[in-house]
Amino acid sequence: MPSGFGLAHTVGRSGSHNREQGALRDLSTATMTRVALMAAVTAVAAQITIPLPFSPVPFTMQVLAVLLSGMLLGARNGALSQLVYVLVGAAGAPVFAGFSGGLGVIFGPTGGYLLSYPLAAALAGLAAGAVARASRRRALLAGFLWGCAGLAAIYAAGAAWLAAVAGLPPLAALAQGVLPFVPLDLVKTGLAAAVATAAAPVIAPSRA
Repeated sequence: MPSGFGLAHTVGRSGSHNREQGALRDLSTATMTRVALMAAVTAVAAQITIPLPFSPVPFTMQVLAVLLSGMLLGARNGALSQLVYVLVGAAGAPVFAGFSGGLGVIFGPTGGYLLSYPLAAALAGLAAGAVARASRRRALLAGFLWGCAGLAAIYAAGAAWLAAVAGLPPLAALAQGVLPFVPLDLVKTGLAAAVATAAAPVIAPSRA
């Protein structure tokens, strides 16, 4: 028969273990909620669309949402949010630009941009620690620089895919799929860094 001390110790360990499991469940629920929320934000941002007459690639606000998901959720969960977004759209949900969806969009001229989103969010997410805990100046700088790295990944994959699918020379793909978007995309990157710098310290304790 265990002594009173041993029984109390066992009960104490069991209670602590249960509390830890409960905390992990709560953390997982909070994390998955944020992942789903940022996937939804990306879907909404995709509908802010301006078609361009000289390019098959429309202007959208997706870049802002993609980079922000990484800066707020971190590299892993930011990438997960964008993977969820791409998979939901590929399955046919109308979450891509112009309320489109399906594999036809993925295999179309803009598919490379969409497929790059998880990587772009992961790269932007490398700034998450600094954005949440560093001084404001360092947070903004880290967010902007890693956001630019994510933006470069979007451009590289998007232009390469556009060239292959549309049969464009590399310079033409850059002219149609990258160069017209650079100025405003840099503004979006700075805006994502600013929003993340303001919001991330609030959610950082729950970031996995």
